[in-house]
Amino acid sequence: MNVIIIFILHGLVYAGLLFLVSSGLTLVFGMMNVLNFAHASFYMLAAYFSYSLLKWTGNFWLCLLICPFLLFVIGALIERFLLRKVHVLGHLHELLLTFGIAFIISEMVKWIWGTAPLPIQVGGFLDGNVTILGIIYPTYRFFVLFCSIMIGLLMSYLLLKTRMGITVRSAVDDSEMVNALGVNTPRLFMFVFALGAALSGLAGVIAGPLLSINIGMATAILVDAFVVIVIGGFGSLIGAVVASLMIGQIQSFGALLFPKISLALIYLLMAIVLITKPSGLFGEKK
Repeated sequence: MNVIIIFILHGLVYAGLLFLVSSGLTLVFGMMNVLNFAHASFYMLAAYFSYSLLKWTGNFWLCLLICPFLLFVIGALIERFLLRKVHVLGHLHELLLTFGIAFIISEMVKWIWGTAPLPIQVGGFLDGNVTILGIIYPTYRFFVLFCSIMIGLLMSYLLLKTRMGITVRSAVDDSEMVNALGVNTPRLFMFVFALGAALSGLAGVIAGPLLSINIGMATAILVDAFVVIVIGGFGSLIGAVVASLMIGQIQSFGALLFPKISLALIYLLMAIVLITKPSGLFGEKK
């Protein structure tokens, strides 16, 4: 019984991390209709930033504040000077551009930090353990789960209950009308893209102590993040939550029960969803 609880918790923690990554991807696609192939590279870059900043300051909480802000600035600059120029040309040009950005980030990381994995320790109470239902479980894993829940609630409130969220959703449906009402839609979309980059940055900082920092972490999370938004439905926040929970548990119990085909189970689920509901579980038909 204890083993089952531990694997459920493992699945929930990975689902939380996966949601943190895919939520930014979902936000950018849902609000801007942009497929950002460099999203996972932002996640990796923030992890490396946090390694250096933690080494200099010894303060993990400072990393949680500064690194997402740095990715927010980087995302805003990329949208303003690069992505905006090719957005009107369609998804193919966006994919080519963001793939190039991802490649540049990867090579830059190798040049600055090297290719060896970098372990990271947060220190303080997060390095401890918590006893729950008679099971000793790392405190940091609960922290990851807590952060994902808080970000999910904050994004829901921001998009559904605030004036800015209503304006963004309106701009997606009819940007010309919103622009005619005095809203600077290019600046609004720049903010959305930068916010998506910041969310990936937050996920990267949080992932460092959990998974260790390495040059392949972007590729590893990118595939699962795209599977999440395909299964959940492109642009659906609730879909990202549900799909992340499903994939987290499949990853966890698949490794326990079917270690040789655990990865195939995720793609099997995606195939079933695409066959039965091509728009995803919570996606809207176009």
